[in-house]
Amino acid sequence: MRENTTEVVVGGVVLALALGFLTYAAQATGFSRSGDGYDLRANFRSAEGVSVGTDVRLAGVKIGTVTAMTLNTDTYRAETVFTLQDGILVPDDSAAVVASEGLLGGTFVEIAPGGSFDFFAEGALIEDTQGAVSLISLLMKFVSGSEE
Repeated sequence: MRENTTEVVVGGVVLALALGFLTYAAQATGFSRSGDGYDLRANFRSAEGVSVGTDVRLAGVKIGTVTAMTLNTDTYRAETVFTLQDGILVPDDSAAVVASEGLLGGTFVEIAPGGSFDFFAEGALIEDTQGAVSLISLLMKFVSGSEE
């Protein structure tokens, strides 16, 4: 009888840890989407390094995540949707920039706030965007001495 009780307790602990890990993984990757927040959209010339679950930051602080990405076959631009936390209002003249944490760091979407007193509404399009800068092309320009 004592062995069965120990097995049940250990099994319960293992199951609880597994569920906790799955919940954490779903939240960390952006797979689980809570009802908190509102969506904004942006179209980038190049969204290299950005994927679903990528952080959206303002002043270095995570305020949301990328929740969808598609290719617009008419404009050949990467259409992204990201969800921002409720209560964080973004001025409607702000820019969205694909940035990296450094040479070996990850990529994120940085919101560069504008100075407007009006704010983006749910589902609005951020028109001022800057895509990813290719490190390889910058290095090639430096090595070749090109000033283009």
